[in-house]
Amino acid sequence: MKLDAILWDYDGTLVNSVPKNIDITKKILSIVAPHLTENNLPIYLQSESAYHEANHSAKNWQELYQKFYGLTENETLAAGNLWTEHQVNNSTPVELYSGIKYVIEYLSSLPHGICSQNSSLNIWKVIKEANLHHAFKSVIGYTDVANNAQKPCADSGIKCLSEIFDDISNKTVFYIGDHEADVQFARNLDEKLGSNSTVLSVAVTYSGSTPENWHHQPDYMLNHPENLLEICNLYD
Repeated sequence: MKLDAILWDYDGTLVNSVPKNIDITKKILSIVAPHLTENNLPIYLQSESAYHEANHSAKNWQELYQKFYGLTENETLAAGNLWTEHQVNNSTPVELYSGIKYVIEYLSSLPHGICSQNSSLNIWKVIKEANLHHAFKSVIGYTDVANNAQKPCADSGIKCLSEIFDDISNKTVFYIGDHEADVQFARNLDEKLGSNSTVLSVAVTYSGSTPENWHHQPDYMLNHPENLLEICNLYD
């Protein structure tokens, strides 16, 4: 099989956005759920390690807000509506993981895309600042698909591939992420594309995830971004 495209998750995969996400979430809580601020701040927003624990345990951002932060369904909906505005306006720095820029530039002959539960406007801003926007042909964020079609549903992957290719059939694709739901997303996308296509799951460990403990196992694991070059050589 020859590799046709690489799709990426964003948070915890391309960038370390934890400090920014914590700061944004605190500000949003002060608006939609002030009873969950100050002395009542959820424990999972009190440190990066606790945030990672909750983020890697929740199947999506809605569950993260409701199960781990304690918001109601209505408060979660209100928080989601504020996310893009606060992402764009928040000045907390976001850094690409070491090695990401080199790997994407090295593999720039392949089309890249992003399927994320972050804001596509925010993602484009970061990758343009990193001068990597030439490599990415599509960015699909949480506002680009319906609430009931968020990852691990395949919808964002179908939309992403449709923006990259005129014909999305007969494709071999990597999906790279740091969450068990990213493995499920790759499997769902593979099923949705049909038997003539293959979607392979690549899990990263460099942001603190532990794929070896997941029920849904990836096809490959990356301990460092540059490990991706070795895997891509298998599909050259």
